[in-house]
This record gives sequence, structure tokens and C-alpha cells, in this order.
Amino acid sequence: MRSGVFRQARWGEPLIFELSREGRVGSTVPGVEEGIRDIVGEAESLVPASLLRREAPPLPRVSEVEVLRHFIHLSQMNYGVNSGRFYPLGSCTMKYNPVVNEVVASDPRLLSAHPYQDVSTVQGILEVLYRLKVWLMELTGMDDMSLQPAAGAHGEFLGNLIVRAYHASRGELEKRREMIVPDSAHGTNPASARMAGFDVVTIPSGEDGCVDLEALEEAVSDRTAGLMLTNPNTLGIFESNIKEISEIVHGAGGLLYYDGANFNAILGKCRPGDMGFDIVHLNLHKTFSTPHGGGGPGSGPVGVKDFLADFLPVPVVAYDGERYYLDYDRPHTVGKIRGFYGNVSPMVKAFAYILSLGFEGLKEAAELAVLNSNYLARKLSGVRGFSLPYAPRKPRKHEFVLSASEMARETGVRALDVAKKLLDYGIHAPTVYFPLIVEEALMIEPTETEPLEELDRFVEAFEEISALAYSRPEEVRAAPRNTSVERLDMARASHPRTFCLSWRRYKRLEGESKGE
Repeated sequence: MRSGVFRQARWGEPLIFELSREGRVGSTVPGVEEGIRDIVGEAESLVPASLLRREAPPLPRVSEVEVLRHFIHLSQMNYGVNSGRFYPLGSCTMKYNPVVNEVVASDPRLLSAHPYQDVSTVQGILEVLYRLKVWLMELTGMDDMSLQPAAGAHGEFLGNLIVRAYHASRGELEKRREMIVPDSAHGTNPASARMAGFDVVTIPSGEDGCVDLEALEEAVSDRTAGLMLTNPNTLGIFESNIKEISEIVHGAGGLLYYDGANFNAILGKCRPGDMGFDIVHLNLHKTFSTPHGGGGPGSGPVGVKDFLADFLPVPVVAYDGERYYLDYDRPHTVGKIRGFYGNVSPMVKAFAYILSLGFEGLKEAAELAVLNSNYLARKLSGVRGFSLPYAPRKPRKHEFVLSASEMARETGVRALDVAKKLLDYGIHAPTVYFPLIVEEALMIEPTETEPLEELDRFVEAFEEISALAYSRPEEVRAAPRNTSVERLDMARASHPRTFCLSWRRYKRLEGESKGE
């Protein structure tokens, strides 16, 4: 895997620019016809002389095969679920996405549609979106839904705007300024609430890893706007007191918001709407077959109960029994929250995913995700140096959080070191140091797609890393060694002065590293 020609771990090692040799050509450009040359000349006359290039750009002179090898090699240095091994990163769900759904979303007839087309010409795609909306409403127990949000955090922001609009319609917004968030919540929860203008009130988790009911009762008041909650929570534990939580929040006049990032765990088994939630966001790019990460596009539909439907952003995809249309008749709408009607591509993938699995298939996906998670939680919590904090005998859902605090105290090998060492096994690192309430946290989420053999290989990797940590800890702290890039100085890498976005910048930093 290591190549002295292409590896870019250290300053001064050859890059494609350093392979450049005069006279080599990597492309064949046809001659410019006379008529085209006239057009180009006329265009040049419109550009100020100071902006015209007088010299050829400093591109590398390399052959076609060298260019091909370079970029193919770079692509092989990337980690992918289809090229690597286990991808236990939490809290992200959907690691593998069925290829057929990608094919469906790439249909040229879909890609050629324009958002400004008259609705009479896009009845097909509107039907897909409407049917998807209805299915998602059924799965969540909501009465209406907007497909506009472009991501989960975007959906959270919309949910908070709806909470604001609701209290404003009742003349209580000036008083209800507090949004309650558990200490185990995703970091986007308090950020979204704050962006919407709320003051964030954090409540602690109990010894069982769930919301502390006494702390919640003390936190609610006539200033409470709502509670943002993930169920199961970030520790992978189901909030079994959810009905009591709902009664406490609603009794204080607040609304209950469901963060759907962990929806994969309860898919087809139970519904947030039946638990007492008033607003729900889903991550289609987590639960319904769209690759997570890598820049998107994401999709975070928001569903609401009937009494909040008028606050949804416009337009809402609707059906009058004869045609599908975009409904702008929402008198109390919070307004549009993005251009056009949402990211259609992820919605088509979600539609294909639900259609192919059906209700029973979705339910089975949740069951397998939970089974795999509990299997790994039991196995890994028995490995020396690791433990399962917060009610260790309590079943987890789709994910769980290990602690490497014992190993860190006894060997100096921390959670980050373990994650880096896993890379040497071809395994993607899990999330580390989140949630913050777990010391030396390793968040692991196997999902439903990994076979038993791969889970067992993951356990073996942990056992080997543990043995190495207690015998030769310096080797774990020096990992990874088998990857194209060794461990970075993360403090230096995150500093703006070290960003290397151009060849000139690279050469300047190279000179600085040599003391020139």
C-alpha cells in the first residue's frame, strides 16, 4: 500500500508535480478550427489585458499513464464501505446503501427535471415525494410533514422555528425562552435551539443512562418551550420513561421534539408520535439509504402533529384526489427554509429503499441492527481495559458506547489510540470522545448489514489491541502504520497556517519545514 512516488505523509516526498518531465504529454487536444479561433479571439478582446494569461499554466508534464496511476492510487487511499472492512462509526446508521437505490436516483428523466417546471409536467416525481411523505408519517406517527430540510441539523432548526411559532401564536414566546436538552444529546441539539433564539437548559442523565426525571421536573417551568430528545439516546439506551417525560413537558406547556438520528433502532417497532412527541425530524441519509457524510446531499424531513401543521414551511407536497401539487396555503407558515422543495435525490433513494423492503423488511433491519449491537456490546465489554458504562446489563439498541478509561489509566493507551490502531486492521475508526458524559468514549454502531464473521473479526481486533496495549503500549500510541498517511499532528493540522490548498502553498510550507 505504500508508494514512495505517491505517498504524501511527509514534506519533500515526490508528488505528481515532481514527476514532471519536459516533453511528456498526458492528453491529446484536437486543433482549433478557423471559425472557433475567430470566436476565441473576439472573446479575448473583451477581457482586460491585465487578466489575460501570457504564459502557459504551471501544470505537470506527465504521460497519460502516470496521470491515470496517480489519481487511481489517490482513490484507493480513500476509505469506503465497499473497499474497506467494518465501518463502526456512530451515530450514523446506514453504512452500506443498496446500489439499486443509487441507480434509481440516477435516472436521466429525474436528473433532467427542473424545479421551476409546471406541476402538470412533474406529476410523477410529485407522486413519489407525496407517497414517501405518507410512508414517513405512518412510520413516525405524525400527521403532516415537510420534505424541505437538507440535513438533520437543518431539520432540528426547522423544528425549533415551529416551536417558536407555536408559542408566538399563543402570545407566550416572550416568556417561553428555554429549550431543555439532556447532557447525552447530539451536539447539534443545543446548537439548533440556540440558533432559533432559545436559552439551552441542560439536564443530567441518571445512573441508568436515561433522563433524570427529578432533574427534568425541576427544570420545567412556565419558561419552558420544549424538550429535545433522542430515543433511543446517544448511549444506545431506550428512554423507558418516555410517557412520564412527555407528561412532565406537556404539563408545563412545552412541546416534545424527537431527534430522529437514532430512528434505525425502532423502525417499524414503535413510533415517536405514540410516545408523545409533537415534532419529529428524520435523517434520510442515516436511516433510509443515502450515503452518510462526504458532503451529502442529505435530507431531514420534519413531521408534526395536526395542531402544528399550519406552521410548516411552504410549499408542502399535497394531493387533492386527482393531482399532486405544491401547497402554499399555510397561513401561519414559518416561511421557506431553503431554495426549492428539498434534496430530491435522497428522497428517491429513501422511496426505493422503503418500497423494496416493505414494512416487515424495515422492521427486520431494526431487529438485526439491535441484535448486532448487543452482540458486540457484550463481547467487547469483556475485553481487558474496556467497560460498558451506565447500566452495563441493560440492553442497548442500535449502538453502544464503550469506555477505555481503565486502559488509559493502566497503560496510557487512550480511546484515540485504539481508534487509530483499528485503521491498521483495515477497519474504520469508531467515534471517539462522544458523548461527553463517558470518559474515553468509543461509540460503536454495527447496523444491520455486517455478517457475524465480520463482527467476530472486529472483536478479535479489540482483543489484539488490548493485549498489545498491556505489553507494548508504545506501538498502539504510534498507530496507524499500515495506512497511506501516518498519524497526523492534529493540533498543527487544524491550524489555518498549515492548510495546503495549492501547489505554491505546498512549496512554501515545504521551505518553512526545512528552515528556508
